[in-house]
Amino acid sequence: MNISTTQETPGEEALDFGRMLEEHEAGAKEGQVAKGRVIKLTNDFAVIDIGYKSEGVVAVEEFRTVDGKIDVKVGDEVDVLVEQLENDDGMVVLSKDKADKIRIWDAISKAAENDEVVEGRIVARIKGGLSVDIGVRAFLPGSQVALRPVRQLEKLIGEKFQFKIIKFNRRRGNIVLSRRVLLEKEREVQRKDTLQKLQEGAVLQGVVKNITDYGAFIDLGGIDGLLHVTDMSWGRVNHPSEMFDIGDELTVKVLSFDPERERVSLGLKQLQPDPWSMAEDKYPIGGKVTGKVVSITDYGAFVELQKGIEGLVHISEMSWTKRVTHPSEKVQIGDEVEVMVLNLDTNRKRISLGMKQCLSNPWELLESRYPVGTVVRGNIRNITDFGIFLGVEEGIDGLIHVSDISWTKRVNHPATLYNVGDEVEAVVLNIDKDNERFSLGVKQLQPDPWASVNIRYRVGSIVTGKVTNIADFGVFVELEPGVEGLVHISEVSSNKVDDISAVLQPGQEIQAEVLNIDQEERKISLSMKAIENAEVREEKKALSAMQAEMAAQSASTLGEKLLAAREKKNKN
Repeated sequence: MNISTTQETPGEEALDFGRMLEEHEAGAKEGQVAKGRVIKLTNDFAVIDIGYKSEGVVAVEEFRTVDGKIDVKVGDEVDVLVEQLENDDGMVVLSKDKADKIRIWDAISKAAENDEVVEGRIVARIKGGLSVDIGVRAFLPGSQVALRPVRQLEKLIGEKFQFKIIKFNRRRGNIVLSRRVLLEKEREVQRKDTLQKLQEGAVLQGVVKNITDYGAFIDLGGIDGLLHVTDMSWGRVNHPSEMFDIGDELTVKVLSFDPERERVSLGLKQLQPDPWSMAEDKYPIGGKVTGKVVSITDYGAFVELQKGIEGLVHISEMSWTKRVTHPSEKVQIGDEVEVMVLNLDTNRKRISLGMKQCLSNPWELLESRYPVGTVVRGNIRNITDFGIFLGVEEGIDGLIHVSDISWTKRVNHPATLYNVGDEVEAVVLNIDKDNERFSLGVKQLQPDPWASVNIRYRVGSIVTGKVTNIADFGVFVELEPGVEGLVHISEVSSNKVDDISAVLQPGQEIQAEVLNIDQEERKISLSMKAIENAEVREEKKALSAMQAEMAAQSASTLGEKLLAAREKKNKN
């Protein structure tokens, strides 16, 4: 059998192998990324074959993950950067970290060229903005973080977002990012969708975007709506921050929408029924309920019975006995108190409450304990120009009016007779439990001298008294302690008197005739002139009698003389 063979010479075979080796080794160049395979692992290095005449080594630490594990094994294919084809030991020097960075830079460069989105994590707060890790460090200006300026950028550290590359320079290693560009595009898409849903009465989802003193702005998706503080809750809201934090998700109701100005008013409480609609059944007048003090004013305290329903406890309804000058003497904000419903007006959304009505009323017992005419004793707690307040028992003061201090003395001010703290005895005159008034009197401890004055002084009788006061219209005369009469200027004398002080002096004792007595008005009218006229009449009467007597005597003498003459004549 003929066999034909072709046999190459040894020189030709060596030449072909060398050429192949050169072509293979030409793929591994310093400064380029090459693919290699892990052929051996030690505690410190990974030995990698990149198809070169000698293997290369990479520090095992370059394969360590975030959680501390070595993420590589024999047989894995990895990308490495050829830093040096042969070191002093004849080994190829490789770097996985640098290969990763080159690959990342390539990807970022491609994203920048194609206007693509990159993802990264905010890692630090730096001057002017934030540092973002997108595989390499990039700069995020503060103005590009969000649609609105963010006051505390530190809060975003650790957050992961998507960004748009707005500036890229590979040679300088300069990358500038923007999140705002993406948000604006997203917001515009959301805005168009939201505008289709926006109408009065619509219920939408939103996110709290900003909080002010007067309300919160809610992002409905491309359009912001205002949730006013008065529309947040049926209950009391002192500040919106009590209810929300920025970023909170809410379900709200559209109260009004102005398409031209794109203004939206939102409500939260409107998603719940108005508690006042059931108040009449829940809080009947006379019913007792428990609530929390939420506000205090000079005139009372507001008590929250439930969210959305507050009632006023007026300062006058806090205590039966104590004079409360300010509500803070009885309650503090946050106190739980029992109250009684006194009045309810659902139309005006007002409810009047009382605290003292939940306690026994001491005024109800006063009438049985202190019937009219009872003599009581107590210390003066207060003095005013119209009377004195006498402490009868704890929290109960009786008023002794200035007119009930004395039957006889003119008391201009009680302070001229009494001091605070003085012990005083008085008589119960009247108890008005409805108006919480307790009337007492001091003068009633003694009989009224005017009660029998018409018996002691009759009209037409002559009385003796002492001048106590002189006025332009007359003179006051004291007939006895507590009883005075008035001699009018026209009754001082039969002769016209222009100046009484020229005729009479205080302390002078005079006599006068009683002209009139008015017990009810406590007035006695006197006349000095009447006595003077009476004296004149008596004098005239006496003179007439004397003249008559003289005339009689004269007539008698003349008769005797005539008779004697007649007798003498007869004798002759």
